[in-house]
Amino acid sequence: MSKPKQLSVQALEWQENRLKVLDQRLLPEQIIYHDYQDAAGVVEAIKSMQVRGAPAIGIAAAYGVVLSALQHYPQPNWQDLVAADIQQLAASRPTAVNLFWALNAMQQKLAENPAQPIAALTDLAIQIHQDDIKANQAMGELGADLLGAAKGVLTHCNAGALATGGYGTALGVIRSAHQRGHLQHVYAGETRPWLQGARLTVWELSQDGIPATLIADSAAAWLMKSGKIDWIIVGADRITANGDVANKIGTYSLAVLAKQHGVKVMVAAPSSTFDFSLETGEQIEIEQRTAKELLPACYLSPDSLVSAWNPVFDVTPAALITAIVTERGVVLDPGANGVRSLAP
Repeated sequence: MSKPKQLSVQALEWQENRLKVLDQRLLPEQIIYHDYQDAAGVVEAIKSMQVRGAPAIGIAAAYGVVLSALQHYPQPNWQDLVAADIQQLAASRPTAVNLFWALNAMQQKLAENPAQPIAALTDLAIQIHQDDIKANQAMGELGADLLGAAKGVLTHCNAGALATGGYGTALGVIRSAHQRGHLQHVYAGETRPWLQGARLTVWELSQDGIPATLIADSAAAWLMKSGKIDWIIVGADRITANGDVANKIGTYSLAVLAKQHGVKVMVAAPSSTFDFSLETGEQIEIEQRTAKELLPACYLSPDSLVSAWNPVFDVTPAALITAIVTERGVVLDPGANGVRSLAP
C-alpha cells in the first residue's frame, strides 16, 4: 500500500521561531499565511478562526507557548509571564479539549525546569504536531478497514488536514479509503454558518484528486433516503467518558437522521480529544459565537427585535454512534460498550 500523502497546503507551519498560520477564513479564493511571533497573536488567530479544528487549535497553542517563552526568557519572572500567556491561550476557545491537552503538556515541560527551556518547549511542540499527523494516518487506516466496501459517505464541517496537523481525522479515513479504490462518492454538507464544508472540505478533497459532491445541509435527510450513502464520518472536539461526542453544530441532527435511515455513524478523533474528567456530554461547555455571524447587517442595531442563537457545537449521544476510531483502536457501539478501553 502506498504511503498516505499530506495536503500540500498546511494549516500551520513552524519556521525560524515564528508560526505561520493559514487564514482559513479566506479559502478557497485566497491562500494567505500570517506570521505570528508572540502568544497574543496566536490567541487572536484561534479566536478569529484563522485556525480552527480541535487538533490544529491544540498544536497552534503549543507553538504559542514556545513564542511566549521566546519573548520573555530569560527575564527573572519569565515563567510567570509564560503562565499568563498560557491562561490567555486556554481562554481562546472553550470546547476543543485538544487545546487544554496540549497546554497541559507544555506546562508539564515547564515544570521540569529544563536546562534549555526554549529548545525543550520547541521540541515538544514539534513532537505534538508530528504525533498528530501520525495519529491521523493510523486512524485513517483503521477507519478504512471499518468502511470496507462502502461506496458512499457523507462528512460534515472540515475534519481534514486543515483542521489537524496534517492528513485529517474524518478526511483521513476518506483519504485512506479512496486510496484503496472502494470509495466512490464523497458528499460534504456545506456546514453553516461558516461554510467549512463548502469552502474547505470540498476544496481540500479536490486538492487530493478526490471527487466530492457538495450538498445543502438541509438536503442530508433526502440524500440518506436515496440510499446513496453508507456512512456519515465526522471528527470531534471533545468526547466524554460515556462516549458522547461534541462536534460542529449539525452533527447531532445528522446522527438522528442516520438512525432513521439505517446509515452508520463514524467519529474519527485522536486520543487527545477524549475528556475522561467529564462523564457525559451534558457537562460540555458549548461555545456561543456572536450573532453577527448569522444576522444580516440590518438586524444588528441595538433596537432590533431580531436576535440570533449561534451555538458552534452540539453533542451527539453515544447511542447514536456506530463506531469511534482513534489511533489507539476502534470502539464499536460506544453507547453499549463505553470508551474506557481507549483511555491512556
